[in-house]
Amino acid sequence: MPPFAVSLVTLILLVLSLFQIALAAAAPFGRLAWGGAYRVLPVRQRIASASAPLIYAFFASFPLQKAGYAHIWPSGWIEPGIWIIACYLAVSAGLNAMSKSRPERLVMTPVAAALAILFFIVAFS
Repeated sequence: MPPFAVSLVTLILLVLSLFQIALAAAAPFGRLAWGGAYRVLPVRQRIASASAPLIYAFFASFPLQKAGYAHIWPSGWIEPGIWIIACYLAVSAGLNAMSKSRPERLVMTPVAAALAILFFIVAFS
C-alpha cells in the first residue's frame, strides 16, 4: 500500500476537521460549505460542522488500520469500509461540483475528488 496515500488522506481529513471546527465556532467561511448560502453558518449547520470531525476520524481510521497504524475495527470491515467511503467521497465530489456556491465548487470539489482518488488508491492496493 502506498504510504503517501494514507498520509495524504490523514492530513486532508485533519485539515477538514480544523475547517469544520472553525465553522462551528462561527468563522466566516460558510461560503465554502453546506451549499454556501451563509457567510457564518446558522446554529443547526454549526452543530453539524461540530460533528464532522468525528466522521472524518471514522473515515481516517480505515486506511490507517489497513496500513497497520491502528487496530479499531474487525479486519473484515476494512476493505468494504474503504470502498464504501471511496464511493461516498466520489459522490460528494459530484455534489460539491453542483453547488450553487462558486467558492464551494472551486475549493471543496477538488478536495473531495482528491480524497476519493486517494481512498481508491488505498482500496486497490
